Amino acid sequence: MHYQIRLDGILGKLQNPTSEQLKDALLEANVQLKELQPELGTSKGKPYYRKLIYQNEHVELLVMNWSELECAPHDHGHSFGWIQVLDGTAKNTVYKVNGDTLPLELFTEFQEQGKAFFAPKNGVHKMSVSNDGKLVTLHLYSPPITGMKVYDLKKCAACIVSDDCGAWWPEATRQKVKEIKLEKAAD
Repeated sequence: MHYQIRLDGILGKLQNPTSEQLKDALLEANVQLKELQPELGTSKGKPYYRKLIYQNEHVELLVMNWSELECAPHDHGHSFGWIQVLDGTAKNTVYKVNGDTLPLELFTEFQEQGKAFFAPKNGVHKMSVSNDGKLVTLHLYSPPITGMKVYDLKKCAACIVSDDCGAWWPEATRQKVKEIKLEKAAD
């Protein structure tokens, strides 16, 4: 069975899912790397190539093929979701954010092939490829991401980005929905 038919049957049933329902659906879909090979492009100069493979008003599923670049710290707008590592090992750094201050790094963890980890609403993190040089991840969010905030720690700024921008500082002016000057966090 083609994975799209499987996704329609599983993800199409979700309406305002809880985090557990979302995780269960991701695991039940059981999308395999070999099924997604035709979808995996590359993005020159970007941390990853992303391809939307399923979306309705309640959920979206994306596959990301990572380069050697690290993405910027970011949140997922008003969404939460699960990230499943299909190939390689993900380096995931989690931050704490207090209002309009610079995010403070809390910890870094390594998520290996087969693992699924949670991305909470309002949670800020960044990801990159671990030392093995390859990473493919599957991302299931609810609702579909809009209003994602990307942080530039060197500029001491954040930016709400358009829905077609990834977790990096936008180059195109049209992708900058709102730029925010940040304060340094008090010690």
